[in-house]
Amino acid sequence: MDRGVFPQGQGETSTRGTAMEGDCLSCVKYLMFVFNFFIFLGGSFLLGVGTWVLVDPTGVREIVAANPLLFAGIYAVLAMGAMLFLLGFLGCCGAVRENKCLLLSFFMLILVIFLAELAAAILAFIFREHLTREYFTKELKRHYQGYNNSHVFTSTWNAIMTTFECCGVNSPEDFEGSRFRVLHPDDMVPEACCQRNSNSNPGDMGYINKEECLMGRMLFRNNKGCYSAAVDYFEMYIYLTGALAIVVLTIELFAMVFAMCLFRGLQ
Repeated sequence: MDRGVFPQGQGETSTRGTAMEGDCLSCVKYLMFVFNFFIFLGGSFLLGVGTWVLVDPTGVREIVAANPLLFAGIYAVLAMGAMLFLLGFLGCCGAVRENKCLLLSFFMLILVIFLAELAAAILAFIFREHLTREYFTKELKRHYQGYNNSHVFTSTWNAIMTTFECCGVNSPEDFEGSRFRVLHPDDMVPEACCQRNSNSNPGDMGYINKEECLMGRMLFRNNKGCYSAAVDYFEMYIYLTGALAIVVLTIELFAMVFAMCLFRGLQ
């Protein structure tokens, strides 16, 4: 009699254990689907940013095109976005179909991408000052022409200096020894560096004193560098981008964990 009761209780315990394992497996399955959906969205975002830079009509593409390293970085963003887009899609399919081969392949690929993104983020943080300031200063000296609005690089820099009320990358002294000074030896700075009167009439450039500004008088020119002005303006967006990168890395980490848990659960 006792022996008849024990197998029955053991069977009920086994059934409950199997049901709990099934519930946990389903939970992991749906969590993996959710995290891979976010990876899918992240890949779509990177694709959108990379495409925008390449087709941007305001000339951002021309600013970075002269530097092979930065220009290659745009294609790296596009490639990373496309890969995350596909991986997110495959991860969702692997979770729904519970395919062990697909799950293992997804785990290995997302691990490689995770390590590559982490290394890129660390390198970007370490070399951010060196790359941006030195690169833009060198390119400004080499390519900026001053008044040739048909030259995309020049017109873009004129728009930047006018919009942010700045001059040069670091300061107006960036134009010393530049191509601009060769083309315009009588001007210390271009017109885009000159201070404007906020009360000027529509259609009037409204320079406070253009002649004194072109002679390099500090009182009539903008003395702040465009690098600092842009960083101050985009500071919130820079922090937002950094936070977004941390979120993406976290999502990828959890996606790897859930993929491996689901893989082991299917065994």
